[in-house]
Amino acid sequence: MPWSIALDLVVAVLLIVTIAYAMVLNRRIGSLRKDKKELETLAASFHQATVRAEDSIGRLRNTADALQQRIDKAQSLSDDLSFLIDRGGLAADRLEELVRAARKEGEGEVRRPVAPAATDAGAPATAGDEPEAAADEAKSEAERELLKALQAAR
Repeated sequence: MPWSIALDLVVAVLLIVTIAYAMVLNRRIGSLRKDKKELETLAASFHQATVRAEDSIGRLRNTADALQQRIDKAQSLSDDLSFLIDRGGLAADRLEELVRAARKEGEGEVRRPVAPAATDAGAPATAGDEPEAAADEAKSEAERELLKALQAAR
C-alpha cells in the first residue's frame, strides 16, 4: 500500500501545480483579452485618422490646383501690365518730345513733329486729323500743364 499512497501524493502534488499554473494562465489570458480590446480601439482610431488624412490630401490637391490657376492668371496679368507700362513709357517719351518741340517754337504757333504711321489704337494718322487753331491753342495749354506735371513728378 505504500506505493498507492505515494502515487496518490504525487498525483495530488501534480494537481496542485496544474491548478496554480492554470490560474496564472487564466490571468494572462484575461490581460490579453483586455489588451485585445485596447488594440481594437487603437486600430479603429488609426483607421479614422487614415481616412481623415486621405480626405485632407484630396482637399490639399484641390487647393494646390486652384492656387496654380491663380498663379498662372497672375503671371498673365503681370505680363499684360509690363506691356502696358512699356507702352505708357513710350507714349510719355513721345509726349515729352512734343512738349520740348513746342517750347522751342516759342509762345507762337506750335508745330508738331510728324506722328508715327499708326497710333496706339491702331488707326493710321493722317494730315486731315489736325484740329482747328482754337483747338491747337487749347492743346498747347494742356501740353504745357502736362509738361509741368511730368517735371513735378520727376
